[in-house]
This record gives sequence, C-alpha cells and structure tokens, in this order.
Amino acid sequence: MATSTSSIFFFVLLFTSVLSRTSLYSPSRTTNLDVSFSIKNALNALTPVDSSLKSEENKVSSSSSFLSLSLHLHSRRAVGGNLHESYSSLMLARLERDSARAKSLQKRVDLTVHDIRRADLKPVETEFFQADQEIDGPIISGTSQGSGEYFSRIGIGHPVKQVYVVLDTGSDVSWIQCAPCADCYQQADPIFDPNLSKTYSSLSCETSQCKSLDVSQCRNDTCLYEVSYGDGSYTVGDFCTESITFSGASSSVENVAIGCGHNNEGLFVGAAGLLGLGGGSLSFPSQIKTSHFSYCLVDRDSDSTSTLEFGGATPPNAVTASIIRNSKLDTFYYLDLTGLSVAGNLLPVSQEAFKVSDNGDGGVIIDSGTAVTRLQTSVYNTLRDEFVKGTRHLKSTNGVALFDTCYDLKAMESVEVPTVSLHFSNGKELPLPAKNYLIPVDSNGTFCFAFAPTSSSLSIIGNVQQQGTRVSFDLKNSLIGFSSNQC
Repeated sequence: MATSTSSIFFFVLLFTSVLSRTSLYSPSRTTNLDVSFSIKNALNALTPVDSSLKSEENKVSSSSSFLSLSLHLHSRRAVGGNLHESYSSLMLARLERDSARAKSLQKRVDLTVHDIRRADLKPVETEFFQADQEIDGPIISGTSQGSGEYFSRIGIGHPVKQVYVVLDTGSDVSWIQCAPCADCYQQADPIFDPNLSKTYSSLSCETSQCKSLDVSQCRNDTCLYEVSYGDGSYTVGDFCTESITFSGASSSVENVAIGCGHNNEGLFVGAAGLLGLGGGSLSFPSQIKTSHFSYCLVDRDSDSTSTLEFGGATPPNAVTASIIRNSKLDTFYYLDLTGLSVAGNLLPVSQEAFKVSDNGDGGVIIDSGTAVTRLQTSVYNTLRDEFVKGTRHLKSTNGVALFDTCYDLKAMESVEVPTVSLHFSNGKELPLPAKNYLIPVDSNGTFCFAFAPTSSSLSIIGNVQQQGTRVSFDLKNSLIGFSSNQC
C-alpha cells in the first residue's frame, strides 16, 4: 500500500511539473496593443524621410569560413517619400494595391491548376515581342506610396550603379529597368544603361537560363523575356547576366541572370526593379546556390531598416514549420499550417482548408509582397467571430475597404486583445504580436482586424503579420523559422 501511495504521489509531482513548464512557455491568452505608439507611427508615415537613408551602404564581414554581405531592408516610404495628405488615403491606396497583388498570385495558381503555361498566353505587344556565399543586407517598408512591399538597395553592373529593388518571395525572375526605355515608370534612381556596364552580357536563346523562362522569344539569337504579374503589371526586355554588388564595389556576385526591362508598367513606382526570392531555378537564392536566407520586415510605417541575409542558420529559438512543395508550382513557399487559435482556443476548422491538392490548388503560402493575410472565407469568418467575442469591451465602428471588423480606440492608450496564433503540423505555435493583426487605418484611432477573406482556394500569410519577426528559409531542410524581435 505504501509503495502504491508513493507511486501515485510521484506521478502527481511529475504531472504538476510538466504543467508548470508548459504554462511557463505557453503564449498568453491576451496580448497588449500599444494604441498610442501605433498612432504615432501612423503619423510618422506622413513625415519627410531622412535623405541620408539612400546613402547607407550594405556591410561586409568575414570569418575564416565565410564571407558575409549585408543588405539593408527598407520600407517604401524611404524610397519615394509620401504622396498622401492623410494616413487614411495612404492606407486605402495601399489596400487597393494589395488586392491587386493577391489576385495576381491567385491567377498564377489558376493557370497552373488548369495546366495553362504562361508561354501559351498572348505576350504583351511591344516592339520587343514580335512574331519573328553568405550575404546579409537592410530592408525598408513600403507604405508611403500605397505599397506593402519592402526594398533593398543593391549595385548593378560595373561601374556600379546603386538602385532600389523590391524583395519578392512570390517571384523568381529578378529584373531592373534599362535604357533605352520604350515605356518606363518613375523610379527613385537614374535608369540603368547596360551600354555603360563592362559586366553586362546578353544571353543566347540556347542557354539554360533562357529555356527556364516561362515566356521567352528570340531576336538575333538573343533571349527576350516577359514577366507579367496578373494585375496588369509587366516587364519586357533582354535577358542577360550582370554583376550584383552588395557593398560598394568590393563584394559582388557575378553572372546573375536578370531581366533588363525596356518596357515596364504597373505597381513598381519608386523601385528600379525586383529581386526574385522564390523557389524556382531562376530565383536569386537558387542562382547563388545558398541553402539558407532570411529577412526581417521592419514596421510598415517606419523609416528604420533591418536586414536581408543569405547564408547562416535559423536562430535556435525560432518557431519552425515545414515548407510544403507544390509539384505544379515551385515558386511559392507553402507553409504546413494546420490550424489557428484565438485566446488559446483552437478554432473548429478542418485542416483540409490549408492543404495543397494533388492538382496544385489550395494551400497556404508565405509572401513578402502581399500585405494582409488572406484566408478562405469560411476560415476567416470563424477566426473573426472568435476574435469579436474577445473584444466586446472595445467600441466597434464601421469597416474600412476589405476590413469588416474595426474599432474606435482613440480614447485609449493601450488595450488587451485576444492572442491570435498560427499552429503547425509539428505541434508548434506562433503567437502574433497584437500590432500585427490590429492595425491603424487612419490617424484618428480607428483600428481594424488585419485579416481578409478570399473566395479563392489559396491562402496567403502577408507581411503585416510577419513584421518585426525574422523569417528564415532553410532550403536544405525545407523549414521556415519565425524568430520574434530578431531584426
């Protein structure tokens, strides 16, 4: 009897210890939102940007085993300044642009599902398409011109010309605007002239790089490319190799295949082009053969910087999730998301809503270019309704644009709101900071729940939910890591 009693006592102690450790590391059921700080940031987005940002150089460091190159990562407001008189108009423009971005990603999936290649589509009609190692650098947020994109400053060619490029995990082909321009949009820096670069080299039609393009044509045995983004944006020009520099003229990557766009149109205002970070063979990570890269997206209303890094390793404290590969579409990074919770309560949502089907449809991707997270309508409704239950103490107000759940917080300094968490198949949980899902839409204290429904099967984890978190892509082990406050 004594032995039985002592055994029971031992297991009670063990169970209590496990509970104690679990509670120590479990996310809180509520999260504090600093209302006054968020409004201050919103007002900051309307102020002039420090011009010294453009002169910042990426850093290089080295050890006995590797060379490290550092790219600064910036918000759009540091690229082109502010074109809006109010934060409300800035946000509406940004959401309109974001809707176009989300639709373009879905269109890419739709083409794949229906087995339609981009090469089967009618090309953009321009004069160019006729029937005949370890690197890290800074990131800038892009709110001020109505964009949810982020930018890095790199050097192109030799002699080096510094330009801003959009960072895009949803694209493979990197490109910049080039002279002569048949049609070029306004950018912050002079248009790159390939005739003045000693390292520029056109690619022939028989090269593997040219054959890897979704859409290409030949002209005088040189490779022409086209990339369209489904929202009316496109770039057309010569496919070439160039050197890309990450710290003045001292550290560069040679012979990177990029597009030299002579006809470009769409939502790229401010940046000279795009750095493709997708999973395909033409993406920048694939071309430099890195097994790891990461970024940390600064606050969307900030003029501060963080870094984009190639090489290294995922921080040991990261919440990790498996990267799911879509055999029909290798560009996107799909997350092994299995559920969502609000205030510690797992939502009654089928895991099927997050899975990629055999024909390549559905799934959940993580995207640096989309701002607001999109969820299938039924999933979103369940998430929103549970969040509303936990915010009955807050004053509700009318919806704004794609946001249907908004609050009037102008009389409050801070508020407690239910914690929203992502859950993955390995049992790990990623709690989001309150400022990543309850965001200001004006400078008068109106905050909205920053998720949106989509009628499409594709769900997207956007950059609003990623900000302030280092997102690591371990390509060798097919893992994505999330490390809070690692910017």
